Amino acid sequence: MTSHDDAVSRYFAAWNAETDDEVRRAVAAAFTRDASYTDPVVDIAGHEEITATIIGVHKQFPGFEFRLSGSPDAHHHIARFSWELVSGADGSAPVAGFDVIALADDGRIRAVSGFLDRLPAA
Repeated sequence: MTSHDDAVSRYFAAWNAETDDEVRRAVAAAFTRDASYTDPVVDIAGHEEITATIIGVHKQFPGFEFRLSGSPDAHHHIARFSWELVSGADGSAPVAGFDVIALADDGRIRAVSGFLDRLPAA
């Protein structure tokens, strides 16, 4: 497993952690303390704000899991990958997108730029 694959795996572990405490621990393992996370919905930084965002998504989409779509594409200190938010109940995936991550020297994520390809109708 490459450092990119490891970082992507830790990223999904954070988004799919089941309890608030697990989310906190997984965020600390996946992201640098000052990591930034920017997508069309949020522009945040740091463990506290990333943790709060993940917990908020869990509350908005209970019973859903983030899943990697395809394989990550990576070079140097960056990687990009597609994902879907999938319902455990019926397999639907109302949200999908792709993210670009930048890695710090220690292999943790220092920045995420996210893009949303599919959102549920309001």
